[in-house]
Amino acid sequence: MQALVSIIMGSTSDLPVMEAACKFFDSQEIPFEVLALSAHRTPDEVADYAKHAHERGVKVIIAGAGMAAHLPGVIAAMTPLPVIGVPIKSSLEGVDAALAMLQMPPGIPVATVAINGAQNAAILALQMLGVNNPEMMAKVTAFKQSLKQKIVKANADLAQVSYNFKTN
Repeated sequence: MQALVSIIMGSTSDLPVMEAACKFFDSQEIPFEVLALSAHRTPDEVADYAKHAHERGVKVIIAGAGMAAHLPGVIAAMTPLPVIGVPIKSSLEGVDAALAMLQMPPGIPVATVAINGAQNAAILALQMLGVNNPEMMAKVTAFKQSLKQKIVKANADLAQVSYNFKTN
């Protein structure tokens, strides 16, 4: 099985956040890989990884980082693949990481999701995979439909809740 998505984090301390992406891909049966690479501590490994990920069949990279959050941008500078950044709340409530990912120079885009938004990064990656792949698009469509069903059920449950002045 060949990974279609690569989930990269600066250190394993980011795993509790990035695990949401792993769980989503597992639930959707999307092959993925998980690696710890640091833009500051292992720059040569990051460069080698970024330059060759597409040759191994990876289609989208999700990179999570906190604080200065250089990892997604460094990867984006060296790969032809789309990079989705997940700012991790580690200092300054994660705003520093979000700004580092949002303020990329022209030509080096990093699609950035919410702070600690690894699940949304995974959903966005699946949407990207689905652009030219009907099987992946069907997975996106089914997932979106399941979101609707959760709200329908929530409203049915709320209808059973009783308050003295509740009108519905």
